[in-house]
Amino acid sequence: MPARRIASLAIATAVFVSLACAGDGTGIDDGNDGDAPTFAADVQPIFSANCAFSGCHATSDIKPSGRPMDLSPGQAYASTVNVESFELVGMDRVEPGEPDESYLVHKIQGTQSDVGGSGGQMPLGGQLSAAEIETIRAWIAAGAVDN
Repeated sequence: MPARRIASLAIATAVFVSLACAGDGTGIDDGNDGDAPTFAADVQPIFSANCAFSGCHATSDIKPSGRPMDLSPGQAYASTVNVESFELVGMDRVEPGEPDESYLVHKIQGTQSDVGGSGGQMPLGGQLSAAEIETIRAWIAAGAVDN
């Protein structure tokens, strides 16, 4: 094989390998391809601004009965992902990869009665914007990673 062809093949292989192994430099797969919303930067701020305050879903409002839903920073992820809904037994609040199977999505869209749930649309007294709902849906669709 001519030296020029070997060199071209070596360069093409190096480019392919570098593209295939490209990442964020940490060597850790956090489930975020760069386009998906992250929990800390995108989802938690929505919860903090609309849900995690006194009288709603804050640490100070958690009752010992039922399955508390604390949407405060540091508590929200564990309180929602793979946690069965209190209002609709059999459906998780957040089902990773499945926004339409996540009760939280139905509550913020106002479609909870369509799946057998109850209560009012969340947040009470207002609605999330279409962009905020889409951010939460996209995060769940991407696997609801704690990132």
